[in-house]
Amino acid sequence: QVKLVESGGGAVQPGASLTLSCTATEIAVNSVTMAWWRQAPGKEREIVAATVRTSSNKYYADSVKGRFTISRDNAKNTMYLQMNSLKPEDTGVYYCAAVFRGIVVRTASDYRYWGQGTQVTVSS
Repeated sequence: QVKLVESGGGAVQPGASLTLSCTATEIAVNSVTMAWWRQAPGKEREIVAATVRTSSNKYYADSVKGRFTISRDNAKNTMYLQMNSLKPEDTGVYYCAAVFRGIVVRTASDYRYWGQGTQVTVSS
């Protein structure tokens, strides 16, 4: 049974950094397109970043470009999201997701596998 488990969330002040992890079981992170999504209270889920299989093809939402970095460690079967210079508007529940595609996928309903989410709160 495929499982994605996120960790690394927390409450931080503006300007701080956090690294989220998404560890997969029964699925190889280098065989799928994987992405980080987030959902703020009262808002729709939005894609933050995505990485395609083993390629260097990566996608970032405009709101996080230059601050967030998505990466994978195939040996640990884990995907990461390094988040720097955090802002209050980055607050939300962050989810990792995976789909068997060879391209960047930016529609939530196209993702087959989802984690349970991890809360990130940025507040002074």
